[in-house]
Amino acid sequence: MSATHETLDTDVRRLLYDLVDTPSPSGEEAACAELLVEFFEERGREAWLDDAGNVRAPADDSVLLTSHLDTVPGDIPVRVEEREADEETVEELWGRGSVDAKGPLAAMAVAAVETGVSFVGVVGEETNSRGARYLAEHREEPDAVVNGEPSGWDAVTLGYRGFLAGTYLATSESGHTSRPEPNAIEDAMAWWSEVQSEFEPDEWTPVFEQVTTKPVTFDGGLGEDGLSVEATMDVQFRVPPELSADEIREVADGALGAGTVNWKKPIPPVMESSRNAVARAFRVAIRNAGGDVSLLRKTGTSDMNIFRGAWTCPMATYGPGDSSLDHAPDEHTDLANVDSAVTVLTEVAETLQ
Repeated sequence: MSATHETLDTDVRRLLYDLVDTPSPSGEEAACAELLVEFFEERGREAWLDDAGNVRAPADDSVLLTSHLDTVPGDIPVRVEEREADEETVEELWGRGSVDAKGPLAAMAVAAVETGVSFVGVVGEETNSRGARYLAEHREEPDAVVNGEPSGWDAVTLGYRGFLAGTYLATSESGHTSRPEPNAIEDAMAWWSEVQSEFEPDEWTPVFEQVTTKPVTFDGGLGEDGLSVEATMDVQFRVPPELSADEIREVADGALGAGTVNWKKPIPPVMESSRNAVARAFRVAIRNAGGDVSLLRKTGTSDMNIFRGAWTCPMATYGPGDSSLDHAPDEHTDLANVDSAVTVLTEVAETLQ
């Protein structure tokens, strides 16, 4: 372990520092995974890497604590900073992943050791959720799941929108630009304009309940043979619980005038009951730790969507950190809130046991 700063005076703070200090962008999680295996083995817990690269520390399956090891790219110097707020000193850890999601990951690892419940650190959440997909396919269903993402130490996330991605492809004959016939680029623009109009935002409806459309890449121009114009566009849709990916795909396909769309495997939306056993345990634990509980619905997508698609057990998502700092250039987390999250997670695990 490399952490020596005087404020890193608890197990979770030291582990979090070392995790953040070990870069792990999606696809490059191995060093971070080995660090986490070492953490468990030093405390007498069996831990190993599965074929997907997930860190598995099986134990009492009354609850599975799981968060992801990978981060988005970005080099933020790892450091502890102190600032004054309301006449108190706030200690913050800066670095990529400090919020999303190594804060939740470290808190869960420590709570798992404290209580003897099962733990998995998954890979690939920021790209294709390959770790969660492997886990859902190859692992027996636990009695309950707590998924780790930043919600704030005094809040629990119960809902996420689903996710649908596709690649639009079109080709047309090349010709002089003075000709009025649309080329493949115009076909792509016309298709996407029609799709956006079908899912036009409604200012009176919460974003969580709407479909969000987003083009993420575009490439177009004269083909290599010089005889055609080509257009390629990657697009994404966020799917509210009231709709399915199939319904959105049907609308998008129906708007095609030219071209085709190759759709990827969708991730279904999820909305958990605030009365399920996991949510109830969190409400009590957060109040016992002095917090005012917030129940959240998030407009993005998480690995909880994957787990709900495979398992029927009660679940929720929880973790320290301000989610507005996810992927941000100033990503940092309040270390006191990470400590509080361990207290909450420990009580939740004990309650579910």
